[in-house]
Amino acid sequence: MEPPDSTAPTLVIIRGNSGSGKTTTAREVRRRYGRGAALLEQDYLRRIILREHDSTHIDPVAPTFITTTARTALDLGYHVILEGILHTERYAPALHHLIDHHPGPTAVYYLDVPYDETLRRHATRTEPIPVTPDQMRHWYTHLDLLGTPDEITIPEHHTLDQTVTTILHTSGLTTTPAHTPCPRRCRHCTASEKPDPGEAQRRDDGLQCDRG
Repeated sequence: MEPPDSTAPTLVIIRGNSGSGKTTTAREVRRRYGRGAALLEQDYLRRIILREHDSTHIDPVAPTFITTTARTALDLGYHVILEGILHTERYAPALHHLIDHHPGPTAVYYLDVPYDETLRRHATRTEPIPVTPDQMRHWYTHLDLLGTPDEITIPEHHTLDQTVTTILHTSGLTTTPAHTPCPRRCRHCTASEKPDPGEAQRRDDGLQCDRG
């Protein structure tokens, strides 16, 4: 197998059960990275854009739609952060195809959180999905790993900050510049290049600012 092309965008996949914290984690990873990274959320692409049920009783469009969207963003030079439950039963073939045909670095993460803890976290989320505990138990799959080389399992006891820091560093995003035009040439980004209280820390962390 050839080594990944370091000049190509980075693909980050964050998976886990409902209530495991994957959406919050993915949003914080993108926020800390800044412009140049596209955030793709399974729930938004499937439930809002397609309005498709995630069911074994249909031949779903969502797996192909989601991975094609990710492929397009990568081809346009964006680093991609893809998050969702992404059950292997329905999504594994499409995800493996996306990974196998991506020339750049890929990092895959699974948030391993027990059912009772996912239920507790779901009850405290700022954007709760109207589902019952029984529905969440029905969806819950223990350690639904994708089975890719170097897939990283993040345990329940990790804090949000620990999880986000792990993803940023192990994926290489802390030292990977943006490839898209906006953060490199945009007059708005250039005009906002001024010191702020968090700038030194972001430089130390190897992260970009998220302006506007």
